[in-house]
Amino acid sequence: MSLEKQLERIEKREYKVGILGLGYVGLPLMWTFHDANMPVIGFDVDQEKVDCIKSGTPYIKHLGEEMMSVLSSSDKCEATTDFSRMTEADSLLMCVPTPLDHHREPDMKYVTQTAETISKYLREGQLVILESTTYPGTTEDLIIPILEKGSGLKAGEDFYVAYSPEREDPGNPDFNTAKIPKVVGAHGEDALKLACAMYDTAIVQTVPVSDCKTAEAVKLTENIFRSINIALVNELKVIYHAMGIDVHEVLDAASTKPFGFMKFTPGPGLGGHCIPIDPFYLTWKAREVEHPTRFIELAGEINTDMPRYVMRRTLEALNTQKKALNGSNVLLIGLSYKPDVDDDRESPTYKLFELFRSMGAEISYYDPYVPKIKETREYPQFAGMQSVDWNEETVSGFDVVVISTNHTDIEYGELAKWSDLIVDTRNAMNGLPVKEGQVVKA
Repeated sequence: MSLEKQLERIEKREYKVGILGLGYVGLPLMWTFHDANMPVIGFDVDQEKVDCIKSGTPYIKHLGEEMMSVLSSSDKCEATTDFSRMTEADSLLMCVPTPLDHHREPDMKYVTQTAETISKYLREGQLVILESTTYPGTTEDLIIPILEKGSGLKAGEDFYVAYSPEREDPGNPDFNTAKIPKVVGAHGEDALKLACAMYDTAIVQTVPVSDCKTAEAVKLTENIFRSINIALVNELKVIYHAMGIDVHEVLDAASTKPFGFMKFTPGPGLGGHCIPIDPFYLTWKAREVEHPTRFIELAGEINTDMPRYVMRRTLEALNTQKKALNGSNVLLIGLSYKPDVDDDRESPTYKLFELFRSMGAEISYYDPYVPKIKETREYPQFAGMQSVDWNEETVSGFDVVVISTNHTDIEYGELAKWSDLIVDTRNAMNGLPVKEGQVVKA
């Protein structure tokens, strides 16, 4: 099918968008295209997710029931585990995980496996787009060779390839997929025109760049910027504590400056699928061109050490009550990596679990968004743990409560009444009436 015919089908909303991976990136993308009146077909290896879409059952809490109900009843949207049906789609958007392995190097198995699957069913005229965060060069050097070898087709001649990084911020009330500009880089001008035309139907703005590797670098730069600035305030937190200064008061006052300052807040470590991982993708790739990434790696070291700092502060807090961490009952509040979502990917709470348990503590958690822990790649040993109940009898039975994630619908005033010792990593207890020595900031 010619490029002109493809563009015409997009304009008429006849162009079918295929989405591979229906998680925190793929599901909102499915909704966004469907909301723009584009036909969508979603693919996932997880039958449970497919069944949830068919039945309208939410499996990502912050996306809500209404969205799932609309998707389940629509004749322009469907989900399947049958990847042979990829031939029905005009475009195939890869929304799969790109984690790190145990050596903190890129683990590309999900990307390569998905590309290999696509190559079996790839037909002429299809557009393949990688949305997963990755190192510069992935699309050109890894994806295209796999697609060409498996299909016998030629990129840029028989099919189109592009890269457009996801920019999801789960739970953000101001920005959803449709409202976040989409950076697009492609393998050739025709692929760029086609990809931009497709995204233009559903996204507020497309931002074309010169090629795939530039788009890949854009995504890394955005998250490395955040990682470095979070590392800075985390380091300031430790230094200012030693000086008897409240870092949160400093940051609040500094943020009143109307120019030249952007406020970042410290915490117990980094979470989510992007910020803890993306910097290491660039440091790994930078070795290929023999350039050290000292600044980026230093930020990673600081952020990675934050859970240990929280553990040390908890140990010090227990010492003030003549208690040891060994044998203490510790309640961690918040399993998700950020407030008001059920996304627990790379959550620093898991590292805190591991550290506290290694010191002999008994650990429990409370999180209304994550009532039960599912099996994760990094911490399978915690699968099956369930959130405790939120009441005075339960909470008061713990030796110390550690606030790891500050969900807005938790009554921290009740916590102040129920717990004698609170380690606050998020400044959640700020402004509440508490007893002297009851709250320790970490």
